[in-house]
Amino acid sequence: MAELLEDGDIYFLYRPRVEEEHVDSLAEVQRLLVVLHPWHGRHLRLLVVGRKRLPDIGEHDRFWAFVDEVVGRPEQLHKTLQARRYRTQTRGRREQPPARPAAEGAYVIARHDDHTHLAYELELPLRLGQAQRDLDIEPEASYIVTVKNPQAPSPPGVGLGAARKARLPAALQERFHGRRFAPLDPPGFLDHPGTELVLIGAAHDASAELRIDLDAEVERAERSTIFGDLRIGRRERPVAPLFTGEWA
Repeated sequence: MAELLEDGDIYFLYRPRVEEEHVDSLAEVQRLLVVLHPWHGRHLRLLVVGRKRLPDIGEHDRFWAFVDEVVGRPEQLHKTLQARRYRTQTRGRREQPPARPAAEGAYVIARHDDHTHLAYELELPLRLGQAQRDLDIEPEASYIVTVKNPQAPSPPGVGLGAARKARLPAALQERFHGRRFAPLDPPGFLDHPGTELVLIGAAHDASAELRIDLDAEVERAERSTIFGDLRIGRRERPVAPLFTGEWA
């Protein structure tokens, strides 16, 4: 049986590409965003998945991700997810639409033998649609997750630049023991912006694999929603993906 290290609410959102008011496919998505809100803590973490979708479970994909922001109040993250307006010398005023909710549920981080898993089960949408299929968001899934040593070199053009890499406390840095990767144990690695991760598709039936009751976790998650937790108003942005599974 896996050892539970952390549980909480999980939210999946996508940000459309610049000037794409309506999204019809993954090609019009710039980023897949994942928000983790631990139940034993007030902070929220915003993760970015590098390939714009989650790793395919059947293919055991390996995808890079990183912690973009860690905030203490939901309104701070709400501002990050809003529309962005900026000006360029060549194209003038540009606007990137706000991030749009695609799914919500409960997650666990668990120690399993010598590695760690990030697993989740969805509460919404009740039935997956094209948006979730394109983003590879499953009703339930488990991923082996490892943390990259920020002091270890990366190949040219891979990962975050030196200025954005995490600067970990000594106690966490020592967890690597000089290796390039370490399990996500403790989950406190995620409390430091710039922490880089590798997600590996592991299993569809996370509850059976880890022997953790994810149904019970989702029942606890029903007390929170993406609208209340992240201060997202239904009138602020399209919410069809969260309820019908269709792109918007």
